Amino acid sequence: MYVVINGGGKVASYLARQLLDRGHAVALIEKRAEVVDKLAAELPSNPLIIQGDGCDVAYQEDAGVGRADVFVAATGDDDDNLVSCQLAKIAFGVPRAVSRVNNPKNERIFNALGIEAISSTTIISRMIEEETTIGDIRTLTSLRKGKMAIVEVELPTDRCVVCGKQVAQLNLPVDCILVALIRGDEVITVHGDTELDAGDVVIAFTRVEHESTLKKALTGSD
Repeated sequence: MYVVINGGGKVASYLARQLLDRGHAVALIEKRAEVVDKLAAELPSNPLIIQGDGCDVAYQEDAGVGRADVFVAATGDDDDNLVSCQLAKIAFGVPRAVSRVNNPKNERIFNALGIEAISSTTIISRMIEEETTIGDIRTLTSLRKGKMAIVEVELPTDRCVVCGKQVAQLNLPVDCILVALIRGDEVITVHGDTELDAGDVVIAFTRVEHESTLKKALTGSD
């Protein structure tokens, strides 16, 4: 299977790594030169990486969207994701377009246009409705034959070591991605500049063996 991914952030790079590890062919389109260099250095199998705008037909053509089985828009901007998916479908006839949706209110628009919309906020909200008891660290679900997990960690209300810090400043374990924050009745999609507050419940995707390291990084305790 050949997959083209628009974006080079944590979500896109993790997806690319998983696909490459499974033997699929992958190309990525990313605007930022420093991110392109990082992807080239870290991803296995030397995938095709195009520096450019995934909403531009020329860069999609360079990435081979015309022969792709799937086009994935994984940037943090819903408008860019929508435009790039529409371009892949209309200009290149890609059979399947899948998009990350940061604002769950936009899911209906994506779905109406034939784009498979995936909103971490909606997924986490459903999980929270099913899991009402919040512990110090709790495994919500296991994936990849028990190797990966989606977990929740409640930040302490006193002596919080990460409160006031941005997510990009945290020293997180390898292969760990913060997906969302539950703050009162609100579910917040996490970005690099998202700041943590005391009492936040952090939803994270991590390797099972790194759960204790993640807990220590977020709470300061073992």
